[in-house]
Amino acid sequence: MNSFYQVIIAGGSGSRFWPQSRKNKPKQLLKIINDETMIGLTYKRLKTISNADHILIVASKGLCLKIQKEIPEIPKENFIIEPSGKNTAPAIGLAALHVLQRDSNAIMGVYPADHLIQEENKFQDVIRKAQEMVKKKTSLITIGVKPTYAATGYGYIHYDPLEKNEISSIYKVKKFVEKPSKENAEILLNTGEYLWNGGMFIWKAKTILSEIKTLMPNLFKSLDLINKVIFTPKNVNELEEEWNTIIPESIDYGILEKSKNVYTIEADFKWKDMGSWKSLFSIHAKNKDQNYHEGDVISLKSSNNLIISPNRLTAVIGIDNLSIINLEDATLIVPHDDAESVKDIVEMLKSLNKNKYL
Repeated sequence: MNSFYQVIIAGGSGSRFWPQSRKNKPKQLLKIINDETMIGLTYKRLKTISNADHILIVASKGLCLKIQKEIPEIPKENFIIEPSGKNTAPAIGLAALHVLQRDSNAIMGVYPADHLIQEENKFQDVIRKAQEMVKKKTSLITIGVKPTYAATGYGYIHYDPLEKNEISSIYKVKKFVEKPSKENAEILLNTGEYLWNGGMFIWKAKTILSEIKTLMPNLFKSLDLINKVIFTPKNVNELEEEWNTIIPESIDYGILEKSKNVYTIEADFKWKDMGSWKSLFSIHAKNKDQNYHEGDVISLKSSNNLIISPNRLTAVIGIDNLSIINLEDATLIVPHDDAESVKDIVEMLKSLNKNKYL
């Protein structure tokens, strides 16, 4: 396991958790589950498969400083500063440079900071199998979660069940499917050949950099230039100058949808992408009216609501299927089915220069 490094991509803004998630305290640092932060839960999970000195964090400088205080066990040199958000492909490429510097044959696991995973023994088994596959064959492994319902909020992985590997539950990927409509999600579920795209990956650092070189040559050129300075006294200014030229792109679109070496491992642990208020509502125990309340709340003739009101009384009558987040300086009211659109409110606040709410 000494050549196995875990990379947490923690640079997201968590805009779909506004108004609790703010620039100075994004979702990763919010205590939204059992009084633990999302980044703290992710670290604890990865500690079951790696030592702290083999866990790396990619985030902005300010966020890295906050996470260092949250998780002091991770060595300071394991924090990789991302000058600005450029989506997952540049962030993963930057992390791969750091991993490769430590071990030219190292395997790296890549994980978002905001996933909730239960049944951690199953998670550990999946990671072990993926690591075994990567050792035996040059490949990119994406963890696919066995779907339990026709979800429309996740992308899907279409795999080939007939192409068996010597390691059980690992299959060749045929294609990736964007978030489907409800009707199409039902069709995908019934075929038995699709998994939810879990956004977690296992591969060798040198393999992903080789794929970037082939499929994203402009990004590789920038990473190659960055690689010449990040481990020298020149570092910060030159890194930032080159980083600013990089075009944002996801690892899914930039690499995985184009590569011929992508495999998926079928995971059957309980998994949830904590990406929105709707996803948070789905994991909480409900009262007799199927509501979840946090704070000072009175509810009449109302059901299936998430209401968080830590600093003031919130009273509702005759409402259903809403998330209501009532804070001192901002209130959000959104139907569960529109939870993804909260990020559009954040963009609107930016365009209106209402920065004090961000």
